[in-house]
Amino acid sequence: MFDVGISEIAVIGVVALVVLGPERLPKVARTAGHMFGRLQRYVANVKADINREMEMSDFSKVKEEVQSAVKSFEQTIHEHANAVNAEAAAIEKSAGESVGQTKAPPTPVALSQIDLLTAQEEGLPLAATEKPTTTMVERKALETYSPVQTAQQSFDLGIETPRRISR
Repeated sequence: MFDVGISEIAVIGVVALVVLGPERLPKVARTAGHMFGRLQRYVANVKADINREMEMSDFSKVKEEVQSAVKSFEQTIHEHANAVNAEAAAIEKSAGESVGQTKAPPTPVALSQIDLLTAQEEGLPLAATEKPTTTMVERKALETYSPVQTAQQSFDLGIETPRRISR
């Protein structure tokens, strides 16, 4: 901080001894040391605050850049979504004009094997390529049960579940 050598410190010490005297010199030196320590801590805190503010300004710049990128991305997505919606509306309109104004209600189609069996039981029409090929055992295997249902079935069948041993 200061460019003070040993000879300058010795001169300051001799002058302080002459001016203050031998009784008050230790007390003044102790007080000066405490004040110098406070000054160093204060300077360190100011430096840390300045560095924190500089980092925050850097982060705020990055945050603004990211927010602008997000806004431009959202705007692009909305533009594309609007274009797709407009295209879909045009296709629906042209399909409605070519087929006519009478629309047949959509027929439900089963998606999985369980749905195929359920649809067959309910008398719903199946697609030409979909044929139920599962047996009753396979159908039961495809169904999912909650842990409570599984435990209840095990209890009904007389199967004991392993118990934890507490120590």
